[in-house]
Amino acid sequence: MELPKVSVIISTKNEEKNIKNCIRSIKNQTYPSEKIELIVVDNSSNDRTKEIARKFTKKLYSIEKEVDLSKVKNFRGTQLNFGVEKSSGTIIFFPDADMTFDEDIIEEAVNLLKKYDALYVPEVVIGKGFFGKIRNFERSFYNQTCIDAVRFVKRDLFFRVGGFDEKNIVFGPDDWDFTKRVKNETSKLSITESNIFHHEEHLNYKTYLEKKKKYANNFEGYIQKWEKDDKEVKKQLSPYYRLLGVFVENGKWRNLIKNPILTMCMFFIRLNVAVNYLMNILQNNNRVRENENI
Repeated sequence: MELPKVSVIISTKNEEKNIKNCIRSIKNQTYPSEKIELIVVDNSSNDRTKEIARKFTKKLYSIEKEVDLSKVKNFRGTQLNFGVEKSSGTIIFFPDADMTFDEDIIEEAVNLLKKYDALYVPEVVIGKGFFGKIRNFERSFYNQTCIDAVRFVKRDLFFRVGGFDEKNIVFGPDDWDFTKRVKNETSKLSITESNIFHHEEHLNYKTYLEKKKKYANNFEGYIQKWEKDDKEVKKQLSPYYRLLGVFVENGKWRNLIKNPILTMCMFFIRLNVAVNYLMNILQNNNRVRENENI
């Protein structure tokens, strides 16, 4: 039986510090290289991202030259959708540009997708110092939960669910939205044993909170699309689940007990993220009231 082609779609914007390592990690896969199609879709990078990517693949596109971006909200989703349109693989893989991978991740995914339709991938955070350890500890609780998102999907399923939402959802919850539609279409989901390594060496406590605050501004379209009463949306945004539930479900509480210092530090950070999120909601509500009174 002929092996299926896997299309790896990477969206980029000013990723010169990461793109080489990401692509090399794809090139070093145990899966036959002739069966891996690498597509990079860039969005107006003004650094060396495109120059570096061009050394590894002929399939490099500049989305601003291909699509009228004034008509879309979700640039990353637009990049990924465009990449899939230009691809020919029967399996699609969506890594971020700041990620590297176990060398057998594609081989394992291909084998699993003989039985399943889409796959989560465990994520290992590579960060600096003790804060990096806290982030990796936190992220380990999210694998294959409603906070996680699929990374591999069969091509036909991608088109059945309509790809990424370009017009209603912005960067942040766009992968939740895509995964939600995948789960509505099929129950055949699984998770690999191979890992993704997410390189967050540039993040510290302050920049992490700023990043989360930025994401918090992007949830409105997602909530409006699925409505607040949607069971999964309520869980994803639930203070209880995000602050406690996801860390104790399915016996994961044992890991908290084994790592008391990391646990305390993680909950301190999560509490700060939650406070910032709630303050952001209050500020947005106040702006709405002010505009209504004008």
